[in-house]
Amino acid sequence: MDLHIPASLSANFQGSAQVFQSSIKGLGILLLMSILVIYIILGVLYESFIHPLTILSGLPSAGFGALLTLMLFGLDLNIYAFVGLIMLVGIVKKNAIMMIDFALAAERQGKTPFDAIYQGCLLRFRPIMMTTMAALMGTLPIALGLGAGGEARRPLGLAVVGGLIVSQLLTLYITPVIYLYLESFQVWLRRGRARRRADSVPLPTPGVASA
Repeated sequence: MDLHIPASLSANFQGSAQVFQSSIKGLGILLLMSILVIYIILGVLYESFIHPLTILSGLPSAGFGALLTLMLFGLDLNIYAFVGLIMLVGIVKKNAIMMIDFALAAERQGKTPFDAIYQGCLLRFRPIMMTTMAALMGTLPIALGLGAGGEARRPLGLAVVGGLIVSQLLTLYITPVIYLYLESFQVWLRRGRARRRADSVPLPTPGVASA
């Protein structure tokens, strides 16, 4: 005689398991809030709404690389992997800040946006690679699962290593292109404001002499 589970029977987490499950649900909101806070801080530092978007443009490639690496190794997106994603946000935006900061300073000296970002890529390539390789070598033992309890922390290392590799290959090409497009968009906005100001200035009435 076969025993069947009643349709009214349900199962859910209780106690510490339920608390852990609810905390996992809030990690996505935490990641979005951290990116929003970084955008606000960068906007205050650069006094612009445009350039923070350029700096954060490398985050999608980093997230894609981290998720792809976890998928290839058959690991879940657990709390350690989320910590790795938050670490990636700081590391990847640092690479873009090096290039954008130099490009903005070069533009103030009279260079065109193309020449400014081109020089920024050339001169900041070495420090970007040095810091990226240092971060890779630091997280590689975690990605390999070495040490006591290393298997539990392995998603963190894999997320950071995979995200850094993919973002490093793409950021050096994507960030300059986005910088040029957004710089052109910002120039277009400035011309539009200047045109509206010129149209709002009242013209002098003909035949009325000034006192």
